[in-house]
Amino acid sequence: MSELTPDPPPLPAPAREALTALVDLVATDPLAPTSVRDRERAWDVHVADSLSARGLPELERADRVCDIGSGAGFPGLALAAVLPATQFVLVDSSGRKCEFIARAAAAAGLENVTVVAERAEIYATVAPGAFDVVTARAVGRLSAVAELASPLLRRGGALIAYEGRRDPDQEAEIARAAAQLAMTPERIIPVRPYSTSENRHLHLIRKSGPTPDGLPRRPGLANRRPLGRKK
Repeated sequence: MSELTPDPPPLPAPAREALTALVDLVATDPLAPTSVRDRERAWDVHVADSLSARGLPELERADRVCDIGSGAGFPGLALAAVLPATQFVLVDSSGRKCEFIARAAAAAGLENVTVVAERAEIYATVAPGAFDVVTARAVGRLSAVAELASPLLRRGGALIAYEGRRDPDQEAEIARAAAQLAMTPERIIPVRPYSTSENRHLHLIRKSGPTPDGLPRRPGLANRRPLGRKK
């Protein structure tokens, strides 16, 4: 089922100031791990795109959110700026990227952000079922992202996967893998975070049971051998 998210309320001043600080650092820090350095473009590609999930009830009600494969820190940093009462853990396997994320969180005054330099599969072994929501933007195939999210989520929690154009093969793959992952596709939400954006979708995938035995698998297997792929 697809539906459009409602227009979110205007950003409060503290959130706007924090987001401005994030964009300024992306534009000026030579070690920012992104090719998008122009401020106006960064507002669209990083901030507006990240905030396209703002207003989803799962996110608004969450106490703890884990952003996996954070890269330059998005969507986690932007969401942390507009949800200051929510605790965010941003996970990336690259120490260099995590150093930038930590600088960005400090520059924006985001005291609700923790940065973890680790693979999601390893982090899940020390924080099983610790999160209400997992977010992921451009991390991998849907079934692979759902596999990484499953052991991190509490039962009933949700993965919000930021994706581009809908892919019938990936959607069929995650449907076939649902029972193996205890992750059930629930909604596909088309969004238009900025005027020139096209084919952006949020996939809401629900943790439907206890984490299955065997998860997490060894690091890298989720992307190399995604569950649900046709033999």
